Amino acid sequence: MRRRHLLTASLALPLASLIAPKAWAAYPDRPITMIVAFPPGGGTDAAARTLARFMSTALGQPVVVNNRAGAGGELGFSELARARPDGYTIGFINTPNVVTIPIERRVRYRLEDFSLVANVVDDPGAFFVLADSPFRTLADLVAHAKAKPEDVTYGTSGIGSDDHLAALAFERLAGVKLTHVPFAGASAVRNALLGRQITIASLNMGEGVPDMQSGAARALGQMAERRWEVAPDTPTFREQGFDIVEGSMRGVAAPAGVPREVLDRLVAAVRQAMESAEFRQLAAQQALPLRFLDPDAYRTELFGLRTRLQQLWAAHAWRERD
Repeated sequence: MRRRHLLTASLALPLASLIAPKAWAAYPDRPITMIVAFPPGGGTDAAARTLARFMSTALGQPVVVNNRAGAGGELGFSELARARPDGYTIGFINTPNVVTIPIERRVRYRLEDFSLVANVVDDPGAFFVLADSPFRTLADLVAHAKAKPEDVTYGTSGIGSDDHLAALAFERLAGVKLTHVPFAGASAVRNALLGRQITIASLNMGEGVPDMQSGAARALGQMAERRWEVAPDTPTFREQGFDIVEGSMRGVAAPAGVPREVLDRLVAAVRQAMESAEFRQLAAQQALPLRFLDPDAYRTELFGLRTRLQQLWAAHAWRERD
């Protein structure tokens, strides 16, 4: 009976706990899939593909990006959470979506379902207008919005995105009402602005800088603590009297339960990639503001953000506005 009991107990243990550390020494011995929960062409996708290339070199195996867009990121995040925790499926997650979606509705994942690997990008938000827009400052925008309520349309990458939450914060601080037009991703927002379908594009700086550099668009302000060196002439929202610091953190996660040896290997691969001069040069060309955080620091940031957003939801459920 005792032998049968021990056998039953051993079968109930997670597979990873039964495999000696040496079994993971060869990791990885086949390609790794990186799930990106957004369409190709946006800031999250661009950062993920750049990182995947350098992680492939560090790990000695291809890291293949798989775009699983849908429901504001829920589809891809849920798929990542349910994946086998063996290190062969990882994901590129971003805030606030990975945090806000479980606050807004019942979903099949939560932060505890991920093993956080490392943060890579911390991209501040901004309001972009066309180069010929009559708005030169946030004050110009406010004056028009007060004179013509709801006349100004702004595009975001979806309800509950950092772009959307930032615009709602701006409305509250400025005492104005704008008209929200959600899109499936940042590239769609950019196209809508350039096609004159919307007045304002609420995007991350890294997503809108290419249009600034081409002369097609201007940023009215950036939602950073201080001016980003890539756009030194764009004042912060705080400089213009609006205390808004908002943006999107983007990093790497794996399903919860990944063996520590595998997690350490992934962390080292991300660190090695970000320390590469070539990677940093490409990141600068793509206007990706880099910020490395190890698993513990990354966890602290995300769980702290969840607490703040839960409090915000309780006081002002953003979904009710749209």
